[in-house]
Formats: sequence, structure tokens, C-alpha cells
Amino acid sequence: MVSKSFSIALPDEQATALLAQRLAPYLKIGDCLLLEGSIGAGKTAFCRALIRARLGRLEDVPSPTFTLVQTYEHEDGDIWHFDLYRLTHPDEAFELGLDEALEQAICLIEWPDRLGADQPSNAILLSFSAAETAHHLAVSLPSALQPRFAPVFQDA
Repeated sequence: MVSKSFSIALPDEQATALLAQRLAPYLKIGDCLLLEGSIGAGKTAFCRALIRARLGRLEDVPSPTFTLVQTYEHEDGDIWHFDLYRLTHPDEAFELGLDEALEQAICLIEWPDRLGADQPSNAILLSFSAAETAHHLAVSLPSALQPRFAPVFQDA
């Protein structure tokens, strides 16, 4: 599967939120976003903005660091937000219902490296990095998803 990769500057949290808001309406059941990056790079802020935009309301969106997964119900498809930071083996993610979520919901997965070889191959990879003055996002978009998501990233 050929992916298209590009980089986006995110000078502040507002820019991160705006990108998440642009992406939210294009997601559908079965879509998966893999969010990687160091602590404080913007992964959870991005997820929070995306979930709120998708739900269309100001929802309390805590980090799932301790609960490992948070679910949000929506008539157009539920959202499962995973934080796999504390996992020690990929099987633990499937014990949380990841396989079910990948088929029946929109999945946001922070710390996807914890899945090892079990990372979904058709996922959008978002790699966040933080610098002193701004954050950056490297996006890897699988070829099968490029036509649907082109409007989101073409001007970013």
C-alpha cells in the first residue's frame, strides 16, 4: 500500500484544533488514526478537538491514560479513543476491544507503537513533534484514503 506523506506546521493549540475540526466530518466507521509522538506533542489535544467536532458538542474529553480507552456514542459512528502508553504487550489492546472497535467505530489510538506488528495497515498515521516555538505534524495517508481525505490536507 502506497502512502502519501507530508508535513504540517502547527504553531499553537488553536491550529491543532482547527486541523482536527477539518478532519472530523470526513471520518467514518472503520477509520483509524494512529497518533504518535512524545508526551506533550499534541496528540490528546488533537483527539479532544476532533471528538468535540465530530460529536457537535462541548464534551468532556479526558485523556484515557489511566482508563486506557474512552468511548463516545454518536449516531454517525461511535468513537473509541485509546491511549496504549501503559500497555506492555499488544494482546492487551485486543483485551480492551480494539478488534471490535476497528470494525464498528472510528478509532483514535495514541501510542500505536505498543501494538507492534498489529498496527492496522489502512490507518492514517499522525506523527506529532514538539519544538520550542511550534509543533509539527507528519501525516502518512494510505493511497486508498487519499481521495476522501485530500480536501482536509490539501491546504494544510
